[in-house]
Amino acid sequence: MDSVGNDEAVIATNDDASSCKRCAVAMGYWRDRYISYFVRSTDRKAPEINRGYFARCVAIKLLVDKFVEVTHGNCQIVNIGAGFDTLYWRLYDEGKNVKGFVELDFPGVTSRKCLYIQRTKPLLQAISEEDYDVKLNRNNLHAHTYKLTGVDLRNITEVEAKIKESDLDYSLPTLFLAECVLVYMNTSKSSQLLQWIAEKFKSAFFINYEMVNLGDRFGEVMVSNLRSRGCDLAGAQACQSTETQRQRFLDVGWAGADSYDMINIWARLPPEEIARVMQIELLDEQELLQQLFTHYAITTAWTDHRWSDIQL
Repeated sequence: MDSVGNDEAVIATNDDASSCKRCAVAMGYWRDRYISYFVRSTDRKAPEINRGYFARCVAIKLLVDKFVEVTHGNCQIVNIGAGFDTLYWRLYDEGKNVKGFVELDFPGVTSRKCLYIQRTKPLLQAISEEDYDVKLNRNNLHAHTYKLTGVDLRNITEVEAKIKESDLDYSLPTLFLAECVLVYMNTSKSSQLLQWIAEKFKSAFFINYEMVNLGDRFGEVMVSNLRSRGCDLAGAQACQSTETQRQRFLDVGWAGADSYDMINIWARLPPEEIARVMQIELLDEQELLQQLFTHYAITTAWTDHRWSDIQL
């Protein structure tokens, strides 16, 4: 498939993920009063999908909260391949302010997100600040703290230019977040991006949610299903295990990294939350959830050893 066709298929994964999050939120797995502005309605998803998204979203949020807390908000967040993620607005509701918040994605995604923000009062109010005009064009939105930018992440020159436009401070502690993004990039391109971050940002912390164990039978089926939808996992080489996920960071100059599959992550989530969500809907096929959990992982990496203790 040509790269344009593959890009379109990758862009469509944002709609799928957003729809799954919308369903789980509607059922009470976690609170997010903003997702419905980006996804109006959705079909009900299977219980194991809902629990999988719960584990993913809650674990990532806990890690983000710890970083913001440890830095006392004197930090920046860059959401790579952000899609319709609502993290900025959820942090805003909780009074967790940061110095800068940048979202990067394909222009085809950011143009739609710009439109939703522009026409939705609660979204627009949260990014608006006194004495600062919100600048908006088709693919980009620049508010004082929040920036939404259309970019091809495989083009490091373009990424660097867009980051510069976003007024980020290379010397401030900066959290980078990617959810199922790097796997769609050729490993040489994702390595280039990760190396650039490690070299440019004095004190970076990375949270990467992505597939692992793609070499076994279940993993092969996952890859085959995505390929049938036009999604080529160009970066699958780094997703063979939690060790290859760790190594991808260490190989390009990050000081340290940890990686745990979602079974491990699930066991570290607050017990009262686990007990609560298990009551939401019955799960007949525990085995399927276990298989899903062994094929996704959260990897954290840091250029500054101060952040090595940020774990669940």
